[in-house]
Amino acid sequence: MNALTIVPLLLAIAIAALISALITWTSRPLLQRYALARPNARSSHRIPTPQGAGIAVIAATLLVASAWAAWAGVAIPQALVIATIVIALVGFADDIVSLPVLVRLVLQAACVGAVVFNAPEAARIAPALPLALERGLILLAGVWFVNLVNFMDGLDLMTVAEVVPVSAALLLLGLLGDLSWPAVSIATALCGAMLGFAPFNKPAAKVFLGDVGSLPIGLLLGWCLLELAWRGQASAALLLPSYYLTDSTITLFRRIARREQFWSAHRSHFYQRATDNGFTVSQIIGEVFVLNLVLAALAILTIYADSETVTLLAMLGGAIALAVVLRRFTRTHAA
Repeated sequence: MNALTIVPLLLAIAIAALISALITWTSRPLLQRYALARPNARSSHRIPTPQGAGIAVIAATLLVASAWAAWAGVAIPQALVIATIVIALVGFADDIVSLPVLVRLVLQAACVGAVVFNAPEAARIAPALPLALERGLILLAGVWFVNLVNFMDGLDLMTVAEVVPVSAALLLLGLLGDLSWPAVSIATALCGAMLGFAPFNKPAAKVFLGDVGSLPIGLLLGWCLLELAWRGQASAALLLPSYYLTDSTITLFRRIARREQFWSAHRSHFYQRATDNGFTVSQIIGEVFVLNLVLAALAILTIYADSETVTLLAMLGGAIALAVVLRRFTRTHAA
């Protein structure tokens, strides 16, 4: 780690934030006209709000990450860039005219598959498994991760509170030599782009990400975490996004067990139940943000302690922290 590396990365964050904020600000009138999210019984907002600012976040991320990678002499996988653009277009179409569930899933799987199956054969998490089986499992996990980011993006600043700590931790791991530079460039630019979007999404939000933002954010962040797992740091790759993973996965299985239409809109996520239980949006976002900082610290600890015992304790600590927050969200909160 040195100043010659840190300064360009900090500059990349600032430029990505500026580009994201500028595009969000200039595109909001068009989104207000053509991509308005009207509240319903399952919404967390109460007034019609434009959606689609993910266009700004994804554009800023890809532009700045590509420029930084070119300056650093590293290559971002072309399949990732193309898949991100395609999945953003799918999300934008769904923001304007709701697409059938099967169509969305097929297109998402094609995008995730293009990234996963174009990876080098040497990139492995579990070498004992046949390569085709491992890649198939990663494909399923990738489609779920893309969708869970979309499912969890249902509250002002929620995805900012998730993505900023995770991407900042990935940036730090890159500076310390534990993440590939292409992944560092994506994480850095995404962190900045989300910071630029944040002022427009703070309660009460002036604009939402929309599917055009949440889906490709899930793809980009998932790829960065996959890169971390491919470098032998699977525990850290699980800890970093574990709030989103836990909330969405538990909610999914509970809805399946109740024989609900789990693919339809609902208010069953823990953070949604928290709003019904008296938590303010700021309180929920604050707790999620602090939780993600704790999870990021534990993830970094698993790498630098280089001990199976410490890794197990860190995973246990993360599980306890998650359980405390999720349990709080299910309890009535006094004003």
